[in-house]
Amino acid sequence: MIRRHPVALAMGCLLLTAALGLLLRPPVPIDETRYLAVAWEMHSTGNWLVPSKNFALYSDKPPLLFWAINLVWLATGVSGFAARLVGPAFACLAIWLVARLAHRLWPGDRDATGRAAMALAGLAVFALSGSLTMFDVPLTVAVLAGLIALDAARPGGWQTWAGFGAAIALGVLTKGPVILFHLLPAALLLPLWSGTGIRWRELPAGLGFAIAVALGLVALWLVPAAVLGGPAWREAVLWHQSAGRLAGSFAHARAWWWYLALLPVLGFPLLWSPGLWREGWRTPWRQDRGLRLCLIWTGAALVLFSLTSGKQLHYLVPELPALALIAARLGRNVPGFALQPAIIAVGLAGLAAVAAGFGALPLRLRTLFDPASTFLAWALLAAALCWMAMRWRGGAGAMTLSLGLLLATNLLIGTTRTARVYDAGPIAARLAAHRADGLAFAGAPYHAEFNFAARLTEPVAELLDPAALRSWAARHPQGLIAGRTDLATPSWPPRETILFRNRDYGIWSVADAPPAERNPG
Repeated sequence: MIRRHPVALAMGCLLLTAALGLLLRPPVPIDETRYLAVAWEMHSTGNWLVPSKNFALYSDKPPLLFWAINLVWLATGVSGFAARLVGPAFACLAIWLVARLAHRLWPGDRDATGRAAMALAGLAVFALSGSLTMFDVPLTVAVLAGLIALDAARPGGWQTWAGFGAAIALGVLTKGPVILFHLLPAALLLPLWSGTGIRWRELPAGLGFAIAVALGLVALWLVPAAVLGGPAWREAVLWHQSAGRLAGSFAHARAWWWYLALLPVLGFPLLWSPGLWREGWRTPWRQDRGLRLCLIWTGAALVLFSLTSGKQLHYLVPELPALALIAARLGRNVPGFALQPAIIAVGLAGLAAVAAGFGALPLRLRTLFDPASTFLAWALLAAALCWMAMRWRGGAGAMTLSLGLLLATNLLIGTTRTARVYDAGPIAARLAAHRADGLAFAGAPYHAEFNFAARLTEPVAELLDPAALRSWAARHPQGLIAGRTDLATPSWPPRETILFRNRDYGIWSVADAPPAERNPG
C-alpha cells in the first residue's frame, strides 16, 4: 500500500485519525465553538451572505468555511460531527494538491508525489491543524491551487492566469487578503522558478488579469453582502479587516524572531532528520526550480509574517506544503532517512508522561487529567510509535509519529476529565432549557461558545457590568444567566456551578434574585 498508493494512504490515514479525534474530544472553545456557531446561525437564519455571531453581524472572517459546513448540512442535516469533518476533508484535498504540485515540479521523479503526500501528512502541525475547524488548512488549499496555476502560466495563457485569480479569490473568501502574503511573492518572482520560460516583461499583463479575475469573483459575494450588511459591516470588512489590519500590522506584538524560533516545531518531525540536512547541504538548490519555488514561498512568508503583529503558529500552516516538498525532494536520495532526534524527543515526552502518571503534576492539571494513570498509557503508545518510526523510517515513519501522537493525545483527552471540562454541552443544555425565558452571559465578552451546542435561535445578552445585569434582570424575571464565578456579578448564589475550560462557571436564575435586583427602579 505504501509503495503502490502512497497518496491515498496519506489521505486515508489523516482522515481516519482526525475522525477518531472528533469522536474523542469536544470542539475546542472558543475558536471551534465560535465557528460552529457562525455556521449554525447561517443555517438557522438562511442568510448565506453576511455571517453573524450571536446574531450580530460578524466581520472577522469571510464566509467560505461556513458555506462549506452548510453545504455538508444540506446532505447530512445539522450535525456537529459532519461539520467538523470539513476541516479534515480540506486537509485531504491539500495532500492531493501537494502531490499534484510535486508531479509538476519534478515530472521525472515518479515517486515524488507519494513522498510529498506522506511528508505533508507527517508534519505534526499540519496533522493537528487538519483535524480542527479552522481557516488555515482551507487557506492552504487555495495557496496550493494558486501555485499549480502559476506553474502552468505561460505568455498568452489566460486560462491559467484566470485559474490563479480564482485561487486568490478562494483565499480571500477563506481568510481575507492575507492570501497575498502566501501567493504574491511566488507570482512576482515567477521567472526565477517557472518551467515555461515566462519572462519579466510578460508578468504584469498576466498578474493584472489574475487580480481582475479575483476582484470580480470576490465582488460576486462582497457587493450584495455589503448592501445587506449596512454601513457598519462595510466599514468593518473593507477597512478593519483589510487595509486597517495591514496598516496596524507593524506594531510588533511578539519579537521579529518569533517564527524563526518556532521553525523546529513547524518542521517536526521531518526536518529533524540529520539525513535530510546532509542531503540538503549536498544538493545544488539553484539548479532545481522546485526547490527555488519552495525557498521563495517559505522565505517570503517568513519575512512578511515576522514583520506583522499578532503572530500565531498556525498563520504559517500554508507554508507547510513547501517544507513537505523540500523533504520529498531531498528524500529521493535518502528514502529511508532516520528520525532519531524526533524519536528521542518523543521518548523524552514519554518519560515525562510516566512521571505525570505517578502524580508529578500541578494540582490544577491533576484535576484535569484524571485519572492520571492514562499518562502511562500515553507513554506506552509513544514508545510503540517510536519503535514503528525507527522501523519504517522516512516519510512513512514521520507520518506514523505525527498521526500517532495526534491520536494518542486525543485518547488522553477523551479518557480523562479534560473532554468533559472543555465540553460546552452541559452549560448549553441548561441554556437551551430556558431559551424562552431569556438568556444572558455575564462578566466577560461572550464568544457564542454555547450557541451551536444549544441550537439557539435568539441572541444571548452580554452583561458586562452590574447596571446592565440589573436592567436585564428586570426585563427577564425568569431569565437564566451564565458566566465565570470569578468575573460575573450577580449578587445572589448560583443554582449550580459547572467546570468549563478548567474554570468555575455559575448558572444563575433571575427568579432566585433578591427583589432589589429584579426591580432596581
